[in-house]
Amino acid sequence: MHSELSIAVLTGLGGMVGWGLADLFAKKTIDEIGDIVTLVIAHIFGSLAIIVVALVALSRGHVFVIPHGIDTWAGLALFGVLQGIVYLLVYIGFGKGQVAVLNPLFASFSGIVALFSTLFFGELLSGRLVMALVVIFAGILLLNVDFGALRARKLRIAQVPGFRQVGLATILAAIWTLSWHVFVSGQDWLAYSMVMYVFMTLALLAYAWTRKIQLKVGKPWIWKYLILIGVTEMGAYVAISWGYGATSLTSVVALLSGAFSLPTIILARLFLKERTTGVQLFASILIILGIMLVSVF
Repeated sequence: MHSELSIAVLTGLGGMVGWGLADLFAKKTIDEIGDIVTLVIAHIFGSLAIIVVALVALSRGHVFVIPHGIDTWAGLALFGVLQGIVYLLVYIGFGKGQVAVLNPLFASFSGIVALFSTLFFGELLSGRLVMALVVIFAGILLLNVDFGALRARKLRIAQVPGFRQVGLATILAAIWTLSWHVFVSGQDWLAYSMVMYVFMTLALLAYAWTRKIQLKVGKPWIWKYLILIGVTEMGAYVAISWGYGATSLTSVVALLSGAFSLPTIILARLFLKERTTGVQLFASILIILGIMLVSVF
């Protein structure tokens, strides 16, 4: 249990930092070239990066098990396409509606994963560990709520533009996470995450092609951020795939990785000089406290 928890905490934090950094770098590119172009090109670099990681691991003695069987390849393709759909729905929803409502809605997928994993998938957690995870989840929701925007307008949540897209993305993200844990458990998590990531990239490329979106980057300085987005996001997927493949603690990996807004907000304050609200500070403390409690319990 102790080794499992250590791996779950390490990989969950890896997902949190990886996705948090990817979001931070995306702040530098989306306003310049658009969200879909950023998404597609960054994933191309991410695919190249994960292939390099796999080759390095192979050269260092990792027993690389190539997925075999039509069912396995079909499953990996489905996971890649589904994750690509989640990204697109979130971007489309955020483009339509109030992020103040939609961001915490999507962040709640990690809590759905934790709840279903304990209720229906037989994950065994101590009462104290459950308490620590609840603290983290509360921090995740608070961190993503913009109370100023909510007070500025009386919003009926179900009528917010983009609610349907982000709500569907939230459900799909929870289904993806729970199913991915089952799919990679006991398998070569590196090989599986590599193939899945490549399929996700192909799905996003296909979307851009059908929409006739030109993948142009007008300014040379943007390329470094696109590379960084791809590399850090790839690292997040490798981390959580390791966690889901090597442990049964789905909720720990999901909730820790789901706190990816924490490094984004902290680093944006340090390097982009963005202001942090009192609620965000309190939420950040809650998440850090919850992580410490998970490690202790």
